[in-house]
Amino acid sequence: MQIDISQGTIEEILVVDAQIPEFAVKTPAEKLAGRLMGRVNLLLVAKDNGKPVGYKLGYALSDSEFYSWHGAILPAYRKQGIATRLRETQEEWVRKNGFKTISVKSMNRFPAMLQLLISSGYKISGYIDEGDPSNSKILFSKRL
Repeated sequence: MQIDISQGTIEEILVVDAQIPEFAVKTPAEKLAGRLMGRVNLLLVAKDNGKPVGYKLGYALSDSEFYSWHGAILPAYRKQGIATRLRETQEEWVRKNGFKTISVKSMNRFPAMLQLLISSGYKISGYIDEGDPSNSKILFSKRL
């Protein structure tokens, strides 16, 4: 298996999202494009022999803060370091483009993501109560 990471497209994200069992509600292409419109953004896609198997998508919140908004890895490709490579590639790009911090939100129902963030130096910076701990959002940030 040879995983290549490069800038990708919304269409490639949708290919991956369609196969993610944890995503009960799929984010439509219009919402993805609308969130990125007019903002500095980075859309990274991990591919195995040209097939999208994961992605990491984010955009600028300000001149100094970048928001890592959305990401996923196909179940068959998890636990192989792909999410770490995507995160490291994103962080390197964010740093090179002058941002000082990177922020991300996750939920208790995604324990692997929570573990990845904490083990990668992200600090809990807030909490958004959605009435149910499984759906409430945990905010993380990392100084670059």
